[in-house]
Amino acid sequence: MPLKILQFVPESLPTFRADVAVLFGKYLPRHGVECDIVGMPTPASSAASATPAAQGFRSVRSGRFRHNRIARELAFQWTCLRALLAATRANCDAIQVRDMVPTGLMALLAARLKGIPFYYWVSFLISEGRIERARSSLAQRRTVRARLVLCKGLVERWLLYRVVLPRADHVFVQSDAMLELMRGHGIAAQRMSAVPMGVDTEVLGQQSIAECRPAGWESVPLLGYLGTLDQSRQLERLLDALLIVRQQLPDACLLLIGASDTPSDVDELLDYAQRAGLADAVRVTGWLPSSQAWPLLAGTDAALSYFPRGTIGDVCSPTKLLEYLALCLPAVGNDNPDQVRVLSDSQAGWLTASNPAAMAVAMTEILRDVPAARARALAGAPYIEAQRSYRVLAAELAQRYRALAAA
Repeated sequence: MPLKILQFVPESLPTFRADVAVLFGKYLPRHGVECDIVGMPTPASSAASATPAAQGFRSVRSGRFRHNRIARELAFQWTCLRALLAATRANCDAIQVRDMVPTGLMALLAARLKGIPFYYWVSFLISEGRIERARSSLAQRRTVRARLVLCKGLVERWLLYRVVLPRADHVFVQSDAMLELMRGHGIAAQRMSAVPMGVDTEVLGQQSIAECRPAGWESVPLLGYLGTLDQSRQLERLLDALLIVRQQLPDACLLLIGASDTPSDVDELLDYAQRAGLADAVRVTGWLPSSQAWPLLAGTDAALSYFPRGTIGDVCSPTKLLEYLALCLPAVGNDNPDQVRVLSDSQAGWLTASNPAAMAVAMTEILRDVPAARARALAGAPYIEAQRSYRVLAAELAQRYRALAAA
């Protein structure tokens, strides 16, 4: 008999989050774990309970899209409530909520009334992030909106750690570091499971990637970065590292494959490059489809994965490093705890401290002997396949779900 999980997610459906679409839509059904998913609507979403999407969910429910933000949020909560009211022990083996405290509280109450197990999935410290952003805004300008956001973050953090998580039957977290953080909040370790980010190695294995370089940079020492260029990622540190590298390798350049939802973040990053004298050494491609992005990244000599340190960043599980290793690219990663574990266990990349000088040392080592670096990077693919592929993660998670169901 398949296990049926009713899962509520904050993402719009269809979702492009791999830990939702790939893990729950593609791989878990192979192990008899099926997901009825409820998420936010997009302008293209259909009305009520949608036909199961190509992403592989048992059913999809997102409601109608409203252009007004408040109306959209109220409509989403109504959709969630209707799904909870329809849940029974016959059609639902567990209710699971991801990163939504008010929805989690509502689902907890419904689960208790109906005698259905309740799980909560923490993939990001949403409340802490909201509090941090609000306090940063208030430091610049004291607005009513920033105060309201701060109050919301504080209330949701209290509810999460004092009400929702202590009463959840099980808590799934993003990393071992997050599990330890939750233990500090009084959540018992035996009621938690860490499920880190992974890679869909089936998809990567099917791709034939021909290396490609930007015009004019065919022969320069080339560093690459693939991902968001949001200001919160502090990518100025990569530019500072590039400056140090260019003291020994004056032709070294940096290709940033990505963009930001806030265009001014990219403008500010490029302004920083210009002030540092790197205007001709840094290029931004904008968002590209994978068919164009991967060949460009494969054409670089080293791929960079910098993830800011701090309470929020340290409990995250960065994905880009995993993808670099799966593609056997020489990779440099700073000492985010999850990256420490991956690079230490795989011995396929270069682990550095989070300061530009340390990162520059690793970059220079790779650029001085690219063939040797590529030979070392060959250990990345088998490690990812065995430890961090969604094929393996799904098998372990399905086993956990069945153990919880049996208990």
